Amino acid sequence: MATAATTAVSVEERGGSRLSAAALIGPATFIVAAGLLIPIVILFRYSLNKFVPRLMMVDALTIESYVKFFTDAFYLGVFFTTVKVAMICTIACLIMGFPLAYALARTRTRYKNILIMLVVLPLFVGNAVRAAGWMTLFGSKGMINAGLVGFGLVDVPVQMMFTEGAVIVGIIAVNLPFMVLTLQSVIESIDRAVEEAAFSLGADPWHMFWRVLWPLALPGIVAGIILTFILGMNAYATPVLLGGPEFKMMAPLVFGQMQLGNWPFGAAVSFILMTTTLVLTVIAGLSLHKRYRR
Repeated sequence: MATAATTAVSVEERGGSRLSAAALIGPATFIVAAGLLIPIVILFRYSLNKFVPRLMMVDALTIESYVKFFTDAFYLGVFFTTVKVAMICTIACLIMGFPLAYALARTRTRYKNILIMLVVLPLFVGNAVRAAGWMTLFGSKGMINAGLVGFGLVDVPVQMMFTEGAVIVGIIAVNLPFMVLTLQSVIESIDRAVEEAAFSLGADPWHMFWRVLWPLALPGIVAGIILTFILGMNAYATPVLLGGPEFKMMAPLVFGQMQLGNWPFGAAVSFILMTTTLVLTVIAGLSLHKRYRR
């Protein structure tokens, strides 16, 4: 009887604690959800309006903005360029970020906090400022070209600015700290004894990484991939400054259409960008979880 009463009390306490937690986070959740969903709904409604040059945006229910986007080779080219650049940057950040995150997670030096701060430090500088720094390196009279010409490796400066490669390098530099910090926190939570056990059972470093460390670090890998891919898809300052007027990605395209007053088409491009980003990140996350769930 006493045991049953104690169980009933504990169940009641758990139910009350859940109710209290829901009451505490409910208002904040509602505010955040409303702040996210209401603009998205308004954006989608704008995308269904009609653009008339002299009247700007006219209320309507038409999908002509979406038809225009998917039937125009120029806009499809911008779309696929954005996806390609975001994927390349995400893969590069994962390849470069994993070893650095592992080193930070496993180091036992007393300067570990300083090393982490060095990774965080670039985040204190705006994207435009960092892009300007890359411009001084990639310019025709920049440090790289000056060195190449000075050592006689090239006769004329190499065209580095206003290229896809410059944009990719700039976006990787922006996104890499996010990947490293995400992976580092997850790898740090993995018991080092698991790796030592794999080595003691005869695994070489590659098999230990692929069969033990990678699956255990998968939550951080998925989070890092999603974060860096979203940032890459929505990059604005870096493509504008390093890519120049001829290189187009989706975020600068949205701004350009809004600047021209074509709000329906700009809203449609924004909605396509958001939907594509969400769909691709969900597919990537589900694929990785399905692959390594066994």
